[in-house]
Amino acid sequence: MYPELFKIGPLTVYSYGLMLGIAFIVASYLLTKEFERRKMNPNLATEITLIAIIFGIIGAKLFHLFENWEAFLNNPLKMAFSPGGLTFHGGLLLVILAVWIYSKRKKIPFLTFADLAAPSLALAYGIGRIGCHLAGDGDYGIPTDLPWGTNYENGTVPPSAMFRGSEIAKTFPGGIVPDNTPLHPTPIYEFLTMVVIFFILWKFRKKEWPDGKLFTIYLMLAGLERLLVEFIRLNPRILFGLSEAQLVSIGLFAAGLIGYFYFENHKELKRFNPPPFIPLETKKK
Repeated sequence: MYPELFKIGPLTVYSYGLMLGIAFIVASYLLTKEFERRKMNPNLATEITLIAIIFGIIGAKLFHLFENWEAFLNNPLKMAFSPGGLTFHGGLLLVILAVWIYSKRKKIPFLTFADLAAPSLALAYGIGRIGCHLAGDGDYGIPTDLPWGTNYENGTVPPSAMFRGSEIAKTFPGGIVPDNTPLHPTPIYEFLTMVVIFFILWKFRKKEWPDGKLFTIYLMLAGLERLLVEFIRLNPRILFGLSEAQLVSIGLFAAGLIGYFYFENHKELKRFNPPPFIPLETKKK
């Protein structure tokens, strides 16, 4: 694992931060291309990306603090301002709310933005997971004998700390999981799955569906992906043997499924077609 990639004087370049930056750059580029394809103002894509960065990080941090409330109360400053500790679902939910408010101000249906962003959102999440893998921040899975089991001993959260006090640790001598134990590289599983989801959404994006239908497919696929990968990760089970992330994922999948069948049963719904965007330079000519 490579939590720190290199240093330039006093500046340290962290693998997670770098991959997060790449994720936002790729998402912004794809989103801009989608706005151009729909003949909409590409500047809106830049504004939505900025909203996603700001509210995504705030939401992800707040959700993480809520998940680790006791640790936050014990050391609020360290928990609040630590560079790690981001929960994707918290960021996603706050970004959805922020973009919904933004869409009202721009008088463009929220579901138009949601469809345009769905493919880039899937790919950005996958790229971000590569950052989790390189950082070894505890998003890895449980021990495995599979040939691609990965050693995370040099990560920011070594297995001996991650599994301390768990049922898995009790199966090892002294109740300690050795740091060099091969583990499921679940961030890589998620990256590969999200790449597949991205291509599915990218293929469907040109269909003349009503706005929102593509986003329902994203919700179903992304929810299912996270629901399944959690079974081989160590997270507290809080209800029906499921983790908090799995319960949120079920909610996302259900929302996507209900929305998809709603669109299937309302064929009369049409796609939003805004007036073609004319660049300022063209208007001057």
